[in-house]
Amino acid sequence: MATFFGEVVVAPSRAGVDDEESAEEAREETPEDREIRRELEKKREVDILWSFKSGASAESSAEEPLVCSEFIVAIGHNAAAFLSSFILDSVCWEVVGVVKLWNEWCRTSNTTNVLPTDSFCLFYRLISDPTVLLCQCSCYVAEDQQFQWLEKVFGRMQKEGLKVTILSSCPVADYKTQESTLTLPSPFLKALKTKEFKEQVCCPLLEQPNIVRDLPAA
Repeated sequence: MATFFGEVVVAPSRAGVDDEESAEEAREETPEDREIRRELEKKREVDILWSFKSGASAESSAEEPLVCSEFIVAIGHNAAAFLSSFILDSVCWEVVGVVKLWNEWCRTSNTTNVLPTDSFCLFYRLISDPTVLLCQCSCYVAEDQQFQWLEKVFGRMQKEGLKVTILSSCPVADYKTQESTLTLPSPFLKALKTKEFKEQVCCPLLEQPNIVRDLPAA
């Protein structure tokens, strides 16, 4: 349970509570159904390829943990465009990784030569300080792929002393307030934080009953 509104908490898992339903479904499944399901699950696996040494790519699980002091993640087209326009528009950054995934709404590849209209997820490293990483994610990560994404990205990083900043956006029409949305400045910035974050927040906290969804929430 959150101690204050805006605190990021881990929701309880329902894993294991529906064993009887799962068993019933398994009994009704034919061999052909199981084969199709396995193929779909394999196709929906999230692959993260890193290229830190001599341009050679490798699975994140095959490398040593990254020493990372700050990790900034921009999720969605607006946040990714913000990084492109105001942060990545210089020679101070180098591409060090890419996410390859497939789902109903997008399919990415292992190439780093992308267009602004492409669906992609790229990782950048600050050349002057290799412990600072950025992630520019304009692709849709489905619900069943979010845990894989988180596990493989953060499983690659050293957790001690790591500060994570998530940038995302949503339509003003989805913002819940007693004021008229017509009088609100657009765009505007709100924040959520964990209780471990002790620094001053750069903008007002998000008010109840607004929530964050999808990969930013995960």
